[in-house]
Amino acid sequence: MTAQLSSSYTLTVGEVAADSGVATSAVRFYERHGIVRAERTTSDQRRFSTDAACRIRVAKVAQRVGLTVREIAEVFAALPDDPGPEDWGGVAETLIREAEERTAALRSYLSDMRSGGRLCEL
Repeated sequence: MTAQLSSSYTLTVGEVAADSGVATSAVRFYERHGIVRAERTTSDQRRFSTDAACRIRVAKVAQRVGLTVREIAEVFAALPDDPGPEDWGGVAETLIREAEERTAALRSYLSDMRSGGRLCEL
């Protein structure tokens, strides 16, 4: 007999890993850090929501931009349990804003390094 799981919590760790292009250990890592959530069956097996792979793929993009897993979890904390397109649009806006701010900061650092000053004094 299995526990009464939410209808959206049906995917195994292997299915989420395959759908998101990461190892099963990475799925567990993202779960520990609040990027994805799982419910447990009575036999203690994890079942992930149907948006888990999407969350991981988005998290990977956000990490490439430079966000930490903690920062990504904070962005995702505002998502409802069953996010719709408008919810994901809000996440995209947040990530774009972060990417633009980080890009501007990097350009400023490059400018400082090109200024001819001593690096240790910048």
